[in-house]
Amino acid sequence: MKKILALAVGVFCSVTTLFAQPLIPGSNSEYFNSLRTISTAVPIIAVSPDSRSGGMGDVGAASSPDAASLYWNPAKLAFLEDGTKSLSLSYTPWLNKLVSDINLAYLSYVFKIGDNQGMGFAMRYFSLGDINFTDENNTSLGVGSPYEFTLNGAYALKLSETMSLAVGLRYIFSDLTNGLQDRDAAPGQSFAADLGYYYQSREYNMEGGMKQSASFGLDISNVGAKISYGNSAQSDFLPTNLRLGGGYHLRLDEYNRLSFLVDVNKLLVPTPQAVEGQNGVPEDANGNGVKGEAIGNEDVGAFEGIFSSFSDAPGGGKEELEEVVLNVGVEFWYDDKFAIRGGYQYEDEQKGGRQYFTMGLGIKYNVFGLDFAYLIPASATVRSPLENTLRFSLLFNFQDFSDQ
Repeated sequence: MKKILALAVGVFCSVTTLFAQPLIPGSNSEYFNSLRTISTAVPIIAVSPDSRSGGMGDVGAASSPDAASLYWNPAKLAFLEDGTKSLSLSYTPWLNKLVSDINLAYLSYVFKIGDNQGMGFAMRYFSLGDINFTDENNTSLGVGSPYEFTLNGAYALKLSETMSLAVGLRYIFSDLTNGLQDRDAAPGQSFAADLGYYYQSREYNMEGGMKQSASFGLDISNVGAKISYGNSAQSDFLPTNLRLGGGYHLRLDEYNRLSFLVDVNKLLVPTPQAVEGQNGVPEDANGNGVKGEAIGNEDVGAFEGIFSSFSDAPGGGKEELEEVVLNVGVEFWYDDKFAIRGGYQYEDEQKGGRQYFTMGLGIKYNVFGLDFAYLIPASATVRSPLENTLRFSLLFNFQDFSDQ
């Protein structure tokens, strides 16, 4: 079981291991021994799947509706333009500085129903490439191709001209060993639900002919049972997440639009209460001792973990605030045909330290759209698996095709 989880976390969290730089030249033990990160199963489902939000610092709770709204806030689907039928395909190379066969693909289809309803379906597929599995004696057990995927759908309904609610359901499948390394292991499976709320104000006139509006979004994602692999009694939390976002939008004139966006995220997963060191003595809340396996929340249920996650940090309120991730972004559109984007994410150094800038471009021509995103690390200790990686999304609008 531990080998299975190590494989999943090892690939995903290479953001803090393979690319980490020491705080003190020649040693990084001080940095890693002080980490208070929260780990979950299938962490890849918490990764931004599309290039539009990826170019805006991974914000999306209150941005304008698009084909990726199922991930960021499904309630936005009710505010799609009338007649919208959009298909989007996103592709993200993963760890391309080390390997060439690990990648994340995301396919989504959204459509408007009448004036007040919207629906969407999506599939996420994460390939870990080809892995040569070995036993304790380094004897080859065969080559496998571990992968994870999710299928989800969502329905959104307008409550008024400015508000909407949504509910979504997600199926999660994770096969990390292909049955090669642990004969008793089996793929992990689980179901999870999403809940969303979205507010979009009317546009108000300003001096000089400009117009302004505001938006707000709330999304609780991946609420579901813990996931286990095979016959093991151990199960692990899904990356249940609370996202709150706000947006301020300016229509400068007939051709130019500008949006400022901010999201705050918090994993609704219990904080590890101690770390078991190599000498068998748990570390204290300050990380003193030898880094080992996080313990203290294995027996907590999924829903109990959601509620306790707001007040269980050993460091009290200060540590709870450190678990909040801040994302900010900006988007400029010219004539609804060309977009420039930028953004920034901040995560506390003790909670993973994922800090980076992003930039992106968007192009729309007739029925087609293309979005690109690029990430620039901003942390001195943690590098990103998406560094120097060009991500892209392709959009096709069937309604525009019918109009043509």
